[in-house]
Amino acid sequence: MSKRKKIYFASDVHLGLPDYEQSLKREKIFVSWLEEIKKDAKEIILLGDIFDFWFEYKRAIPRGFSRFLGKICEITDLGIPVHFFIGNHDMWVFDYLPKETGIILHKKPIVKEYSGKKFYLAHGDGLGSGDRSYKMLKRIFASKFSQWLFARFHPNLGIWVANSWSSHSRYSREARPFEGEDKEWLILYSKELLKKEKFNFMVYGHRHFPLDLKLNDSCRYINLGDWLSHFTYAEFDGEEMYLKKYLIKE
Repeated sequence: MSKRKKIYFASDVHLGLPDYEQSLKREKIFVSWLEEIKKDAKEIILLGDIFDFWFEYKRAIPRGFSRFLGKICEITDLGIPVHFFIGNHDMWVFDYLPKETGIILHKKPIVKEYSGKKFYLAHGDGLGSGDRSYKMLKRIFASKFSQWLFARFHPNLGIWVANSWSSHSRYSREARPFEGEDKEWLILYSKELLKKEKFNFMVYGHRHFPLDLKLNDSCRYINLGDWLSHFTYAEFDGEEMYLKKYLIKE
């Protein structure tokens, strides 16, 4: 029997934020976690906003993140699937990362089944009711014309502008305090979805606080937290789902 039986979930690393030194420190921590879990990982699922900003020009990509990218290449070369969901900060991932690192790219929520358990997986931005201004902004950024237009900027200018915008916008909606089960859009969205389809686990990123909430007798809502202040992730061992905190080694 293969020792690789666990499914790991993480999100919201925001590599690049707030500056090179602090981002590098967190990148090394995240890579250490990846090194540890590759020993028994059946699959690794990264649920969005791994980068605080990412844009693939035809012949250029953002500088940095070599440790993370190298580790992902190492893991996929071992035959371990790595699922990469785009988030609202790194929605401009195109073909470079899948081709170069071997990740499986997802631009929309997906449904997966592991060991007879049904998972609903999404970054979480733009789901449910409310936040209409963001949804409109997301449609603009996701349009082919916006991507074409941004690509016309020289990378030095374009990446500088985008990094400035991205680091400012993170502290708006996704980083706000928990508003309660009856007000959180993702929780309300999940409950509505459960009226139409059954799930055992509904797993999201985006909101930056770790939360394990029972929605009904058979389904749990998991928000993965982040790797900015919480350093949290989820682990499914084939039977049970655990929300854990990575213990940083000094």
